[in-house]
This record gives sequence, structure tokens and C-alpha cells, in this order.
Amino acid sequence: MKHQGLIMSGNWRLFSLLGLYCLLLTRAFSAQTTKIDFDRQIRPLLSDRCFSCHGPDAQSRQANLRLDTADGLATVTIPHQSIDSELYRRIISDDPQLIMPHPSSKLELSDDEIDVIRQWIDEGADYKKHWSFTPLEPVQIPPIGDDSWCTNPIDHFVLNQLKENGIAPNPSASKERIIRRLSFDLTGLPPTVPEIDQFLADDSPNDYESLVDRLLASPRFGERMASKWLDLARYADTYGYQSDVYRSMWPWRDWVIQAYNENLPYDQFLTWQLAGDLLPNATATQKLATAFNRHHRQTNEGGSVEEEFRVEYVADRTHTLGTTFLGLTIECARCHDHKYDPISQKDYYSLFAFFNNIDESGLYAHFTQSVPTPTLLLTDSEQETHLARLNQAVKESEKLIDNTRLSERDDFEDWKQNYQIQKEITPLGLIGHYTFDKITDNQASNIANIEKPAKLYDQPISVEGKIGLGLKMSGENSLIFEDVGDFRRSDPFTISLWLQTPKVMERAVVFHRSRSWTDAGSRGYQLLIEDGRLSASLIHFWPGNAIRIRTEEKIPTQEWLQVVVSYDGSSRANGLRIYLNGELVNTGVVRDNLYKNITGGGDVHLTIGQRFRDRGFKDGLVDEFKVFNRELSKLEIQNLYGVWSIPAEKDLLEYYLVSHSQKYQKVLAGLRAKRRSYNQMIDGITEIMTMRELDERRPTYILKRGLYDAPTELVRPDTPKSILPFPTELPRNRLGLAKWLTNPQNPLTARVAVNRYWQILFGQGLVQTAEDFGIQGQRPDFPGLLDWMANDFIHNNWNQKDMIKKIVMSSTYQQSSVPKESDSLIDPDNFRLSRGPRHRLSAEMIRDSALSISGLLVDKIGGPSVKPYQPDGLWKEKSGRTYETDKDDGLYRRSLYTYWKRTSPPPSMMIFDAAKRDVCVAQRQLTNTPTQALVLLNDTQFVEAARFLAQRMLNYGAKLSDQLKFGFRLCTGRIPTKDELQIVTNLYFQQKAIFQADKQSAIDLLSAGNQSKDPSLPPVSTAATCVVASMLLNFDETISKR
Repeated sequence: MKHQGLIMSGNWRLFSLLGLYCLLLTRAFSAQTTKIDFDRQIRPLLSDRCFSCHGPDAQSRQANLRLDTADGLATVTIPHQSIDSELYRRIISDDPQLIMPHPSSKLELSDDEIDVIRQWIDEGADYKKHWSFTPLEPVQIPPIGDDSWCTNPIDHFVLNQLKENGIAPNPSASKERIIRRLSFDLTGLPPTVPEIDQFLADDSPNDYESLVDRLLASPRFGERMASKWLDLARYADTYGYQSDVYRSMWPWRDWVIQAYNENLPYDQFLTWQLAGDLLPNATATQKLATAFNRHHRQTNEGGSVEEEFRVEYVADRTHTLGTTFLGLTIECARCHDHKYDPISQKDYYSLFAFFNNIDESGLYAHFTQSVPTPTLLLTDSEQETHLARLNQAVKESEKLIDNTRLSERDDFEDWKQNYQIQKEITPLGLIGHYTFDKITDNQASNIANIEKPAKLYDQPISVEGKIGLGLKMSGENSLIFEDVGDFRRSDPFTISLWLQTPKVMERAVVFHRSRSWTDAGSRGYQLLIEDGRLSASLIHFWPGNAIRIRTEEKIPTQEWLQVVVSYDGSSRANGLRIYLNGELVNTGVVRDNLYKNITGGGDVHLTIGQRFRDRGFKDGLVDEFKVFNRELSKLEIQNLYGVWSIPAEKDLLEYYLVSHSQKYQKVLAGLRAKRRSYNQMIDGITEIMTMRELDERRPTYILKRGLYDAPTELVRPDTPKSILPFPTELPRNRLGLAKWLTNPQNPLTARVAVNRYWQILFGQGLVQTAEDFGIQGQRPDFPGLLDWMANDFIHNNWNQKDMIKKIVMSSTYQQSSVPKESDSLIDPDNFRLSRGPRHRLSAEMIRDSALSISGLLVDKIGGPSVKPYQPDGLWKEKSGRTYETDKDDGLYRRSLYTYWKRTSPPPSMMIFDAAKRDVCVAQRQLTNTPTQALVLLNDTQFVEAARFLAQRMLNYGAKLSDQLKFGFRLCTGRIPTKDELQIVTNLYFQQKAIFQADKQSAIDLLSAGNQSKDPSLPPVSTAATCVVASMLLNFDETISKR
């Protein structure tokens, strides 16, 4: 009987397969007689075989023929007459000079493909615009005769196609399966046993919807959704490239979590991140969101060209926009017109122009931890109140200064009548005076303080100076003035020297108190010659956190000039002045936005000449270098130059106030103290890179072959007309771009967004190429469903939770994931959605699940990134730095908070296919490798999780079977079958015997990780249970969503 049963079973299976084969054959024959769909069948052929020579790229186009447009195709096709159409003649030709594709391309069309093209021409050669560039239109929900299976409109689209393919949907998954699936999808964590029991006990009609609502309301929802968004935003905790040091971007990550939890509408979610700073009365939170645009890699490598990398950063923002919001490979148009999509190189740089208007450097600081500008100060309410109070105190002191000027007028008149103005005025505050007349042991004496001489390096040459002897600089040597000129930005100062230049200098460092030029920090102050003009600066981080002025005229060459730089301590450009030969010269403001300290740039001193990675004062002469710890008046500066004339009334008043009025000096000292207090408060506040527009737009050019130094045509900010023309009423900035993206007429934004939600929940999108909705990408498996969802998303005010709820409430989502026998032939990859989603969990979910199951998970939300376990030496190999594992809670936070070093990402996460985050990633590539099992078995994090899962099991009950069932249920969400329980039990006794014979091994196993073992539990049985727990954590069902 048994044998006969097998034969009958085999015959039935054979009969079923034959029937299925006949069904598929019938469909194939039917497909051949169905009218050809240009967008689905013809365009992919032309794109793959023809567009490289006859497509959108004008530079590579041959014979001036385009096959990507209706007009171009009309020149080589005659509707209903394939034999007379040049296109068809070419593809069937035997002549190697005529046949297309040309033999040199190594491409060819099969007979079936040629026949499809022939049929299309004979049917009229109808042309359609590519589906994703077609505006959204209202979509009718397909009528279904028996719609009892359908929960919402999504199911109508799915069931309609299933019926067309002769497929029945799967039954619903069990309640144990569905709560586990839903919990992972909406929170990234497994359900607890009490949560499962509660759901199983709930037999109300809305039990499932109540579960959905509870999980959507969980704060874990924001963490789960943020994990996906971090891939798109290329979020990391380090800069990348060779140094790859830390940068603080985690406040933006916490904002993303909050935005998802608060259900920020997607149009606002997009707008805030692209252009939150440009919104009317933008809040700090909206500005913080723009950090999205600054997550690209940055470099500070020696020899890097600053402008080259600045251009790379702008390009990265452009590419991220294309992938994240448009689902297009925009980057393919950087060097030439896109080969396949209707995006020209001009379109690319017009989009590029939207992101090319912030005050940033192509390099970040090497010697300091200055945050690359533009930045946002991350203040809390208490800090804001304190800052406002300090700022008000500064303003009141500044007003008091003005009032004191007026009130001291009478005393000034008395002084003027009774005081004889001396021709020789000795300014107060001189702390350094170097004549260079006598050099001893490579030192020049300091007349103002003999204990602080200047030190000469690389032997500057003594020459005839302005007064006595001076020094000639080589460009490589320097004069260092130790312990002189260590000024803060609240400190007024004046520096004077005589100099002579041999020629008009493109760039030369005269004096500085900063370590480097191309170190974008350049924290300190400096006097440069730029294109023959004097340039004075105070810098925290160049260019966006600094003040700089530059003389309008070039300075004379080959003659001695007295140059004085004075500063009033205000942190404003109008408080910085340059005097030439005793006269204030006209200057232009280059930058005026200094809001952080200028000290702390490393072990540096005030220096004349050479600076790291910069050009010294080559062949320049210097003499009579003087440093004052106060701002000198014009009268005092004229006296330094050595000229005398009857002073103007205002100059004399200024001299009186700063030199003789004790009241004014007292008020001035009070102002300095208040500025210092305000500055100290600001200096302690954390910054984050964000976006802020330049006052004057930076011009953008098409770059030949994408090279930063090959500009050609000037372009303005604009969008590809093939997608949607840019409305004339919108501002041509990032806010206008965001409004263009969220315009309901934009054919891509909503489609890309809802496809991403589907991808998150099903493991693959309705468009499988989530990063490419262009012509080379996959067509949607359910185009009507995609468009219905996109329309619904827009009409429901871009409500993200609402869209996700619609998907998970559908019967389509709730199907069992167990494939039917026929699925392997009809729907092997579940493209037709004949069953529920089934795939391995993400890297983050696998680790977080182990922590949750074991009871180790720390559920704190937000905060700085943490450093859980990882193998020793990985960082040292990459950057010479040491990875220091966190202690206590930092080891057990969710993976979302794991410190992400770009050159050495968390290895256990990478093994499970986490994105590296160098660039924007729309979907991860899943792999199955032996090393994944080794991570689950041997990684400290998982061994420790197995230890604590074992303890949970042992503390659950006295009976071994109950303990093993409990562990199995914690991991899989269900009770094991009899056979499964027997396997687990056998493993336990096998391992117990091994540990009984080698108790030290048990002790060693239970010592893994940071947490101490429970001393009340016997080591042998605990170790045996630990091995069972490890096996359960490695179980396919544990690490999969089914």
C-alpha cells in the first residue's frame, strides 16, 4: 500500500505539472497575439541595443538619429509597413555595413526580438512616453467579481493579476506568524511572548488593526524607519577617505527618528531636509534637517585640491537627490548626456546649481576639530535663554560705549585746552617690539620684553631695513614670536610692521597665528598678500566661520611700506582695519560671519613667513615688527609711521578716549568682559553641518567631462523638462526645488516613495530597481497599483503612516509566505504577490533581535553613537587608531546607534550586507555566506546574547522541556513541534555530557562578554543551555521574516 501510495502521489504530481505546463503554453501563445506594448516590450530593446549610438547623448549619437523620441522613430518606421521601414530593414540585413546593431558593438537581436519589433511596426508603431515620466492620472480600481478576499483597494489590483495568471492567493498567515512579521516590519524587533499571547487571545474583529495601530504608535517605529533612511542619506559618524576621523552628525539621526514617530508628512520630510533653512521663519529643527545634504564623505588629505573636492561634495548631493527622491541615475549625466534617460549634461549641472551655493570648503580641518561650515549651533532652551541674556548685555555695553563718547565730550574739550599734544606719542599696550638690528644665536631681541625674543628658523638674511637692519625672507623660513599675540576673538589688538615686496605677489603669507592654509580650519588670524592686495582675517573655520577684509588697491612694490592691522574685539568685519603708511585704506569685506573661537589651533605662535602647506613671503623684506594688546587709534598709528600733522577733531577725540579717559576705558573693559562671556558660552555649544545659502549666488558651469577645472557654459538652477518644467513662480533655490519635487504633477516623487514603503515591507519594490525608475530600470510589476498608491499618498497629504498602514492591512501582506507547489513555476520570485513576504532579516534586525530575545537590549532612544563589540585591530589597520569598546549600556543599544566608521564599518553588520554608506544606497544586496553563520556562533555579541537567553530559559521553569520550549518561542514566536523539541533536547544532553567532562570549557563559555554570569545557576547545565540558545539564535526561522 505504501508503495502504491507513492505511485499515486507521483502520478498526481505529474498530472498537475502537465496541466501547469499546458496553462503556461497557452499563455505564451496568447501573449504572442496580444498587441505589443511599446513601453514594456519595444523601448527596453531599443534602450539596451540602440541607445548608446542613437539615444539621448548628443556626443555619442551616430547618423544624427535618435530612437528614444517619437520624432526620431518616425524617421525610420512606416506604420503598418514593417518591410518598408528602415529600422526593420536594418535589423534583418545580412550586410555587415548595414545591419544594426553594428557588429562592432557586439550586440545583436534574437529572432524573437526582431519579430516583436516587426509586429509593433505592423500594428502601427505606436509610441509611448516612458511610464515613470508620465504624469500620474486617476487609476480605476479593478472590478473583482468575488472580492471577499480583498481588504482594501491594494488587494483588488493584486487579485486581478493573480486571476489573469490563474493563481489563487495564499491563505492568511497564522496569528503567530503575522505578529512576528508585523513587529519586525514596523519596529525592527521581535514581539515579546506576552505580546504574542495578548494577540492570540484577542478574538475581536479588529484585533489585527489594533495591533497595527499599536506598533505604528510605538517609538520603535521611528527607529525602524530611520534605519532604512540612513542608507539613503549615507549617514556615518566619520568623514571617510584616508583619515576618516569622527564628526558629530547624530543629532540629525535623532531628528529622523522623531520625524517618523511624529508622522511628519513626506512632503515636509523631504522639504525640511532639502531646504529647511529656506523656509519662512525657519526653526532650529528645520535647519537641523538640512544636515541630510552634508553626510557626504570629506577629505583633508595633503595635496588635495580644495575646489576639486568641493565640487565632489556638490555632485554627491545631486546624486543623492536623484536616487532618493527621483529614483534616477542622475550621476550618469555628469560627464555627458545620459546614455538612456532624457537627462542632458546641462540638466545635470542645472540641478547641481541648487546645491552649489553654500559657504563650504573642499577640505576639513587637519589640526583642529572645527566643524566644516555652514553649521548650526545645537542649543537647548536653557542655553538659548542664557545666550540671549549675554547677547543683550553685549548690546547694552555697546550702546553704553556710544553714550560715553557723547558724555565725555565736555571733558575732552577741557583736556584739549590744557594738554599739549606731543609729536612723539608712545601708545600703550606694546607687548612686542622687534627691530632685527642684532641677531644673536638665531634670536632677535624684544625691546618690549627682553625675556621673549623672536626665534629665527632657516636663517633669514639680514639686509638694510627701513630703520637699521631688516630681514629678507626666502619663502621657506620664518620668524617665530613665542608667547606673544595669543589673542582671542574678544581681544582687541594691533600689529604693525614695515615690509617690501619684490613684485606683485599672487599669494604670500606675511604673518599668521595659525598652523595651515589648506587645513580648512586655519584657526587664528593672519595677514596675507593675495593678487597684490593685503588681506587680513580672523578665522575659526574658513570660509564660513571667519571675518576677512581685503584692500581694494594693490600695494606698491619695491618700496618700504608701513602696514598696520587693527582689530576691536567685536568679531565683525567692520572692526578689522588695514592702514598703509599711516592712513586707513579702503577695503572690501570678503567674509563677515565669525561666531566661534580663533584659539586652540594647535601648538602655534605668531609667525612671520612660512606656514604649513602654504606660500611664505618669498624675497620679501620685513622690519620693525610691533604687537599691541589693544586697538590703536588713528593718531597713534600715524605716529607709528612717523608723520605729524594737525589731527582732525574726530581722530583727536578717539585718541583722548582710548588714552586719557578713565571712564571710557572702564566701559570698554566692561564690553570686552561681556563679549568674552558671550563667546565662551558659544564656544562650548555643539555644532552640526547644515545648509545656508550664500548672499550672492555662486555661478555654476557645465564642467567638461565632469572636471572641476574645466568650466564651459554658465547655467542657472533648473530641473529636467523631461520630468516636469520648473514653474516660473518658484524661487530658483533649494526650497523651489523641494516644491518642484512635491508638486502633484511631478511623475516620480510619490511613485518612488510608495515603492520604497513596499520594498521595506515586502523585501522588494513593485519596481525592483528602486534606484532606477529610468529606461534601463525594471518596469513595475503592478503599474496600476503603484500609480493608485502614489495618487492616494498625495491626496492623503503625503501621510507616511497612513500609507504603510494601508499596505500592512491588505490581505496581500497578510498572506502566508509558505509557497504552494505551483509557485515554483508560475511565481518563483513572488513578483505576482501570490504569497506573503519572506526574506532574511536585515543586519540591524538580526543583532537587535538577539539582544531583545536575550533581555540585554537597552531601549534608550537617541544620543551619541556607541561602540559595541568588534574584533581588535581593524581600525589600526585602516587609520592607525584604536577602537575602544564601550562599557555597560553602550554594548547593548540598538544597531541604529552603532558608531559607523566609513573605512571600517561594523564587521558583523557588513557580513549581513549592511550598506557601507560611502554613497546613497536605495537597496542592499543580499548574500548568503558561511561567515554569516560564524558570526552568529562566535561573535562576542551573539555568544553573550546566547548566555543570557540561556539564563532566561533556566529561570523560566523547573522542567527542561518547558525551558527549551520557552527559548524556542522567544526566538521564533511559536511553540516547537514534537520533532523540533526532540532535536533541541538531544542537543542539550549531548552538550551537557561534553561540559560535564570538561567543566573549564563551561566556565570559559560563560565568561564571554562584559556581563557577569548568574552565580546561582550551575555552570554545566547553563553552558549546555547556552549552546542550545546559540543554535536557536542561528536558526533560519529566527533570523528570517516569514
